[in-house]
Amino acid sequence: MSRTVLITGNSSGLGRGLTGIYLERGWEVYGVSRRGCSGLPGKLKDIHCDLTDFEAVPVAMETLLMGIGHLDAVYLNAGILGRMQDMHESSLEEIRQVMDANVWSNKVLLDWLLGSGIRIDQIVLISSGAAVNGNRGWGAYSISKAALNMLTQLYAHEFPHTHLCALAPGLIDTAMQDVLCDPQQVDESRFPSVARLRAARHTPDMPQPGEAAELIANALAELKQLPSGSFVDIRTMGKS
Repeated sequence: MSRTVLITGNSSGLGRGLTGIYLERGWEVYGVSRRGCSGLPGKLKDIHCDLTDFEAVPVAMETLLMGIGHLDAVYLNAGILGRMQDMHESSLEEIRQVMDANVWSNKVLLDWLLGSGIRIDQIVLISSGAAVNGNRGWGAYSISKAALNMLTQLYAHEFPHTHLCALAPGLIDTAMQDVLCDPQQVDESRFPSVARLRAARHTPDMPQPGEAAELIANALAELKQLPSGSFVDIRTMGKS
């Protein structure tokens, strides 16, 4: 029997990388994204959905996973960066948009999965080192990922037969880096943490999405050895 995985935000970046890796390994992949994921060979079933349209999410999930009784893994990966700016410049509406995409959409998904009757072995919520670093300019994004970590910890109590983990995947060369590494969009003198990103780009310290996805997929069994609800940075795994 084929192994099965659900991946959100799989139209690009890490989500597409994870989709490609699992298809290569012969898994059945179920994807949810706004734009869809095409051009990859294998057993892929995709559905288009804006995950911040909270009323549309349950309908999309029921359509996508109709008849599915078991998922080996779920990656709740979809998210947005928001603007790099100081907190006093961040409007409540801008913060709300980031929270909707990075936190509340995942609550809606977790609630649906919890009530679906589908047996799920493992759920990985894609977090970030920004959840704990508190660097200037990362405001709404950092807050959203810190909240996501706590969301994971809280829902771990409610999924007694499923292992949950919030995972910071490290630096990945995605479209988000196009913004952060563009001096016209982000002022390094104002937000010095981006200097490390720009120095890492095009080096092994910032792998392509496919490479990062393979590292994450290979770490799945090791993640399951952690207490359910844990937050871990993949760069520190296996280190004392």
